[in-house]
Amino acid sequence: MTIAEGIWQQIFSFDNYGELLALVRNSLIAGAALGLVGGLVGVFVIMRDLPFAVHGTSELSFAGASAALLLGVNIVGGSIVGSLIAAGAIGLLGSRARDRNSVIGTLMPFGLGLGVLFLALYKGRAANKFGILTGQIVAVDTPQMSWLLGTSAVVLVALAVMWRPLAFASADPEVAEARGVPVRALSFAFMIVLGLAVALSVQIVGALLVLTLLVTPAAAAARITASPVLLPVLSVVFAVASIEGGILLALGSSIPISPYVTTISFTIYIVCRLVGTYRTRQWGAGRTVPEPG
Repeated sequence: MTIAEGIWQQIFSFDNYGELLALVRNSLIAGAALGLVGGLVGVFVIMRDLPFAVHGTSELSFAGASAALLLGVNIVGGSIVGSLIAAGAIGLLGSRARDRNSVIGTLMPFGLGLGVLFLALYKGRAANKFGILTGQIVAVDTPQMSWLLGTSAVVLVALAVMWRPLAFASADPEVAEARGVPVRALSFAFMIVLGLAVALSVQIVGALLVLTLLVTPAAAAARITASPVLLPVLSVVFAVASIEGGILLALGSSIPISPYVTTISFTIYIVCRLVGTYRTRQWGAGRTVPEPG
């Protein structure tokens, strides 16, 4: 076997695939829930220009998960606590974009340093450490599933309650505030929701690659539609396709799940960008092109 064949075998191997598929039932369910949450939350992440906040929150989520691993308690709970601390700090201290970015830039190295410290002190299996950073495919057990689905439900209910005023405040905060919309309260509430979504994402794709579920699907959808209805629908479809496709591909290999999820998500984005560029050029050339959505 050549080196290239050996690498290919590591990346794509479907030996005993049917038996392995039964092991990831919980992961597939959790992935569907995460795709739904990530796709919807990502719409507002793009509208409010918060990708940097997602990354900053993931670092504290990583620290919380690492601390939970060291202490032998629920990792999902630790990840949620870390994310909420970061989201609360950003929401309270970062009312303006410049302040917010400064807070995030301060939190990121602090969270990463704490996470590295906790992992260095942890003497258990190396796979557990690696999984927090890059995601795990078969590590979603029944207790974690309960946490994941319960937290997903909280996020979805919160989004349903504040969707319309949050969309208004995100599109035009000055006008929304003038009309009595509680812009500051909504901003803080959304940061808490974002923190919960980040904590969920860390469990599947790891702390380093959360952006691929909370930013890329919505960014891809925004390239081909501006419809307030179609945009979140496409964002959810792209997020679910990325996570479920990544799980199914990673199942037959020794490679972590995150490279598969990021590759699928990035490919979707490139296709949507090309489609959007083509439509723009056609419109610019004077041809009739239907409005997005």
